[in-house]
Amino acid sequence: MYHRTIKSGCRIEDRRLEGTESLEACLAIDLVVAWRVYWLTRVGREKPDTPCDQILKEEEWRVLSAWATGTMAETVPRVQEATRWIGKMGGWLARGKHDHPGTTCIWRGLVRLPTLVQGYLLALHVHGIRASP
Repeated sequence: MYHRTIKSGCRIEDRRLEGTESLEACLAIDLVVAWRVYWLTRVGREKPDTPCDQILKEEEWRVLSAWATGTMAETVPRVQEATRWIGKMGGWLARGKHDHPGTTCIWRGLVRLPTLVQGYLLALHVHGIRASP
């Protein structure tokens, strides 16, 4: 799954880099990104009751909870809940109680999350707006 994430998610084969140094730098970044996607997928399945502040920044899990439920969570959600929210943001359909998002949906959700967090932080900075936790 890790190699599939590198190949399909990072699209490593589509890179057209000229030199060895640029290829190494690009590969180093892609490997870290693919590892994080794979790791989040596994943690959501294997350690579902872990508080998600172990894997996400506070503003990330707050924005996720607001996106998924319509209100910001007052307490730190569990990892399983957070990875399911990320998966849903990436197109996961949650077809069963024991179903978990895969690396593709986690990848897509993680691509969208920073933009939402940036909007939240911008609202805090510019307007002083803060949703009540």
